[in-house]
Amino acid sequence: MKTQRFAKRSRIEAPPGEVFAWLCRPGAFERLIPPWESVTTISRSGTAPQPGSRTEFTIKTGPLRQRWVAEHTAYEAGRMFRDEQITGPFARWVHTHTVEPAEGNACFLSDEIEYALPMGFLGGALACAFVRRRLERGFAYRHRIPEQDVGAHLKWSRKPLRILVSGATGLVGSALVAYLSAGGHAVTRLVRAGRDSAPSPGIPTPSLAWDPYGTVFSSPSALEGFDAVVHLAGENIAAGRWTKARKARIRESRVRSTKTLAEAMARLVKPPRTLVVASAIGYYGDRGDENLVEASSRGKGFLAEVCAEWEAAAEPARVAAIRVVNLRTGVVLTPAGGALKQMLPPFRMGAGGPIGDGRQWMSWIALDDLLDVILHAIADESLSGPVNAVAPHPMTNEEWTEMLGKILRRPTVMPMPAFAARAAFGEMADELLLASTRVLPERLLAARHFFRFAEAEPALRHLLGSRG
Repeated sequence: MKTQRFAKRSRIEAPPGEVFAWLCRPGAFERLIPPWESVTTISRSGTAPQPGSRTEFTIKTGPLRQRWVAEHTAYEAGRMFRDEQITGPFARWVHTHTVEPAEGNACFLSDEIEYALPMGFLGGALACAFVRRRLERGFAYRHRIPEQDVGAHLKWSRKPLRILVSGATGLVGSALVAYLSAGGHAVTRLVRAGRDSAPSPGIPTPSLAWDPYGTVFSSPSALEGFDAVVHLAGENIAAGRWTKARKARIRESRVRSTKTLAEAMARLVKPPRTLVVASAIGYYGDRGDENLVEASSRGKGFLAEVCAEWEAAAEPARVAAIRVVNLRTGVVLTPAGGALKQMLPPFRMGAGGPIGDGRQWMSWIALDDLLDVILHAIADESLSGPVNAVAPHPMTNEEWTEMLGKILRRPTVMPMPAFAARAAFGEMADELLLASTRVLPERLLAARHFFRFAEAEPALRHLLGSRG
């Protein structure tokens, strides 16, 4: 069994104590998983990273899923911890994480791995280069995230907050729970009564049950004591054709649940100070080349109507002097789900291309940037009302198509004409695929919000693990 060694050392512009604390908190494991990797946590025992604590998860390699059990075997407060594979795809795996002070208010983050591949010499010959490339790609990502996350938390929330999150199992909600937990905040999940309310095995968080379609909470006083509530729950608008019944569910899941929550908060003696409610840039409708900011008028169409009602449903909280922020979110970029995940298979097969004439504008935001925006909205008392949660530089569909093809090194010569999009998706095509919405984050820029990714190409290379 030949032992291989891999090491990655990076200077992190953040205090060593903050970085080490971040690495040790619940949620850090999930935050460090590259979004192109498919990892599912099964169970966790003990208090990581204390010796004896274990994490069991599965990781996908090609078409196969492999079980991995890692146990922490060494810990030195403020400096290092080590985990070893008990069961998994390697013949040996010992991973040492180290944080050391650097000049200035910074530190060095080091990962050192001793590993051996299965099947002895044959395994090494067949998989050595593949494993090395996978480690280099993954740890380049893993060394960016702590610096960016710790920096955002130090800027916007220097004290731990108690935060209630609805929609915590969704694409954005699950990422937000991990992000806030690793940042040192106490997160509670708001879950639908009657559904499985067990916390994620990877992130031990309490839960509070509610009926989003009801008129009152069974125990409204349970909402007291939170600093902020983040309401993300709602029917997926892109999960199927917009039948009459489906449109009704999309509307009701947003409007009624927001009204229920806002009214419950308004009746409290000591309500949370802030309510952050998801909305969408669908508010603006199809507007061609017009630059759209928060003060722009509402557009036309089903989504514009839903967004207007959705935002208005939070009015009881506003009347009760609770600060309400309506995040008008653009297309959220992550290969873990949403639009980008659906685009990748055809583009990787060389079957990608522009939709319609390709001139329609797409306003987007990287998932990590959206998490920063939510934290900013929670912490910055100067923000209220509508806030455009989009990157500063939207792109046309044609530009987006060309850029994604370049990153994936695939041709993009298979366009989808407008009539074909309408035939496949019905009304949804006109409002999601063919509509042109050129939205700018005017209020965030005025509030000096820092975007990790203002341009789409660096964002996609980060999310896909692609070198420039």
